[in-house]
Amino acid sequence: MLLLVLLAWPAYLLSWANGQISHVDALSGAPSTSGTTWLIAGSDRRSDGSDGGIVDPTTEGARTDSLLLVRRVNGQASIVSLPRDSAVTIPGKGLNKLNAAYSLGGPQLLVATVEQLTGTKVDHYVEVSMGAVTKIVDAVGGVELCSDLTVDDPKSGLTWSPGCHTVDGQTALAFSRMRYQDPKGDIGRAERQRQVIDKVVNTALSPSSALNPVTQRSLGKAVATSLLTDPDTGVTSLGLLAWNYRKAQSAGLTGAPPLSSLNYRDGVHGSMVQIDPAKAPGFWQAFRDGTLDPSLYYHPAG
Repeated sequence: MLLLVLLAWPAYLLSWANGQISHVDALSGAPSTSGTTWLIAGSDRRSDGSDGGIVDPTTEGARTDSLLLVRRVNGQASIVSLPRDSAVTIPGKGLNKLNAAYSLGGPQLLVATVEQLTGTKVDHYVEVSMGAVTKIVDAVGGVELCSDLTVDDPKSGLTWSPGCHTVDGQTALAFSRMRYQDPKGDIGRAERQRQVIDKVVNTALSPSSALNPVTQRSLGKAVATSLLTDPDTGVTSLGLLAWNYRKAQSAGLTGAPPLSSLNYRDGVHGSMVQIDPAKAPGFWQAFRDGTLDPSLYYHPAG
């Protein structure tokens, strides 16, 4: 009986969680590329606060506050943070900031824009709301986050003293959102967002969480009811995403693509981030082939 229960519980949890996930048509008809690529899009959509998100009736619609690509090919796992203000050509819309693709055409246009930029087919789309960050962090019992910054930022709600602190979901969300008091701006924010994901993944995959039925159920519910994915992305694919995220982090294969300017201007869209036109082709080729090296990522001068 015990063996039967041990076998039945994971099967039940997997089936139940898959039935709770909401889906959206996001993928394009682009030709397949080898390997598997996940696009994680963090939405800045406001809510009524009941989901753990941010209440702000003055902000309508949504853009993608954070964008990460996770790829596994030829045995290599890698992560690329795409700055939300990157100057890109959005199919059918022309030059604009990358995060505008979502507001102009939803997940499908965002996916098409990322595929055109990177030359890589997106196989799985995962949209994370602000409330999802709160619920998932709370489901694993909080996470330890570290920063050397001193912060008192009313825009994100983050108050922080230098060092490492164990935080709940609301503080982890503020930690992920804050950028105005970070001298590195969006680049620093992307680093903290990757740290939050890394700590959640490591905590969720630790024996104390992975073997605890209560934590399994709580985390499964938080993930399944908070994420929006393409129809073919379920719990199994999300598990593979977490595993490859962890592998990429441990190998140091994470960061932004090479950048040539953090204040590029075209006279229309304000300050944008320019992906280095000379280095980008080689970077994306290595990303596609599974031959990325940590030295190829963007490294700020000094």
